[in-house]
Amino acid sequence: MNKFDLVIKGNVVLDEKVIKGQVGITNGKIEEIVESENNRNLNGSKEVDFGDSLICPGAIDVHVHCFSNPDEGFLDTSISAAAGGVTTFLDMPYDLPNPVNNVTNFKQKVDLLQKEAVVDIGLWGTISKRNGTDQIIPLAKAGAMSFKMSTFETDKYRFPKIPESEIMKAMSILNELDLLVAFHSENDEIIKALINEYTEENKVYPRAHMETRPPVSETSSVLQLMEFAYWTNAKLHIAHVSHPRTFDLIKRFRAEGVNVTAETCYPYLLMDINDLDKIGPKAKMNPPLRYPKDVSGMWDHLVDGNIDLISSDHVAWKKENKVSGNENIFKASSGLAGLEIIVPLMFNSIVVEKGLSPVQFAKLMSQHPAEVFGIKNKGQIKVGYDADFVVINPNEKWQIDEEKMFSNSKMTPFDGQELNGKIVQTIVRGNTVFDGKEIQVQPGYGKFVKGAAAE
Repeated sequence: MNKFDLVIKGNVVLDEKVIKGQVGITNGKIEEIVESENNRNLNGSKEVDFGDSLICPGAIDVHVHCFSNPDEGFLDTSISAAAGGVTTFLDMPYDLPNPVNNVTNFKQKVDLLQKEAVVDIGLWGTISKRNGTDQIIPLAKAGAMSFKMSTFETDKYRFPKIPESEIMKAMSILNELDLLVAFHSENDEIIKALINEYTEENKVYPRAHMETRPPVSETSSVLQLMEFAYWTNAKLHIAHVSHPRTFDLIKRFRAEGVNVTAETCYPYLLMDINDLDKIGPKAKMNPPLRYPKDVSGMWDHLVDGNIDLISSDHVAWKKENKVSGNENIFKASSGLAGLEIIVPLMFNSIVVEKGLSPVQFAKLMSQHPAEVFGIKNKGQIKVGYDADFVVINPNEKWQIDEEKMFSNSKMTPFDGQELNGKIVQTIVRGNTVFDGKEIQVQPGYGKFVKGAAAE
């Protein structure tokens, strides 16, 4: 009889069904999966029975900003991920002070990752505003998982608007490399003009953030990018979709053969513009929260299978980054700290409240992110894959307390919300990194996950 390093037992969420079963793990890999009704027990050096809890594939968050606040970095962010059931995440390239748009910065970031991370991490690359495409192939060979660009200028150096000619060049190069290119898709001209108009008229109340970023500022940008992808055959990904019409348009272009995928973020499914009115800067993100009817439309798309995956767009701002927006919403930083709560929030909403299956939940949070971004051997509970799991007790109720979050950013608009579904353990490559209360591994346990074009 085989003796595995570890055998875990419970309700195992596979890619098609949930079984009462056992998973045998050796050297961090899944070696065998059996259903308990077969009356066959796997033998392990260590065995853990999770009872009625759900053993899900570890969540994969493709949209994380570790260094927008450099005080957070890989260590604190990956600790938040582990506590939240996220076993792998992809870190965005818009670091402060220097973006990851060249190989030198990229390799320095990999070195830091390997010293600090407690979960596995892949890295995005980006390009500079002018002649940046020269760095795409070197970055891809260094291990960039994918490339992120923007049609909106947050910062002309760190987070620039990429000219259309450069976007077309980048798409063509990335098509040859078979790597995905993703975009922050908002129309710079529409938004900047409206913000200037509102500021001059002193219309700086919370809802002004949404009014100056109307749905057309998203849809018009996405339309242009999909047309570019049509002519370059690029693998296009649209980040943080906030409005259902964007998915309507994506469906049309997919029908024409355009290779386009898209994500939404948990706040666009769980909050609306009324929350921005009530909470203010704490609920500010880009794109902004929309109307309740738009949230309903987003859920329709999710149920219909038009949303590929759900991400957090995590950024751990300090409170002072948000406080200035209390008097003027345009002065507050955009973004929420979500790594620690995205999994339980989405389990509560998708499985408990909406009644979708744990399999559908796992596809949105794990399998599809791995497939879209080409993350090998992750995202499913499957023989040969990494033994990455998040174990969730669906019967345990708990309340979000922002002051107890591991992140230095002790802020979330979901503070005080009661959820059904508590994370029991987070396991990365067969080792428990979070036991439901504390981190169980040392910094450096996490590994760098290379992209498909890496040498």
